[in-house]
Amino acid sequence: MIVIGLTGGMASGKTSVARMLAKLGAHVIDADVIAKKLVAPGQPALRLLADIFGPGIIQPDGKLNRGALAAIVFNDHEKLEKLNAVLHPLVIQKTMDKLRIFKETQPDSVIIIDAPLLLEAGMTKLVDEVWVVIAGEEEQIKRAVNRKNLSREEAKKRLAAQMPLKEKLKYANKVIDNSGSISSTAGQVKTLWEKVSGYSNKREIET
Repeated sequence: MIVIGLTGGMASGKTSVARMLAKLGAHVIDADVIAKKLVAPGQPALRLLADIFGPGIIQPDGKLNRGALAAIVFNDHEKLEKLNAVLHPLVIQKTMDKLRIFKETQPDSVIIIDAPLLLEAGMTKLVDEVWVVIAGEEEQIKRAVNRKNLSREEAKKRLAAQMPLKEKLKYANKVIDNSGSISSTAGQVKTLWEKVSGYSNKREIET
């Protein structure tokens, strides 16, 4: 089994790359999906966040008010760190549980951990390689404004809260440039997939 950590800045196209890899045969563990389940109504993590950030982050229907929480943490670095201190260990544990199941049931597979905060959360210890998806900063801001319904200022704040791209690239084993066309990105992904899936198969035969 080979585990790839897929990461990138906000609106860099990481999710699109993960979908491409899934279509090619990879198994994707989505850290964002795990995090959303952790803060579903009634979950201990949601109650803990309400204790830390106040009841205003909970909607009348019991769901997390993501906008209210974002307004708090993306305007205060210390509060963002508190949020991460709660969620990161829980996401890592759930990810490890999923990896354990894949190792037991599909030991010759390629697993993609799709995590925007892969590096910030210290999840590199779980992966064999780190793949970083990149796009121009202005393109990221435009995509965030269009897709996430953010103002330009909000998008810039969220981008600034993340690890700078030059720091991410220090950890990268592979880089996927998503600043061009979809076909260009797909071509890069296919090339990387052929290499990693071929190596995975070869390693399985040898063992």
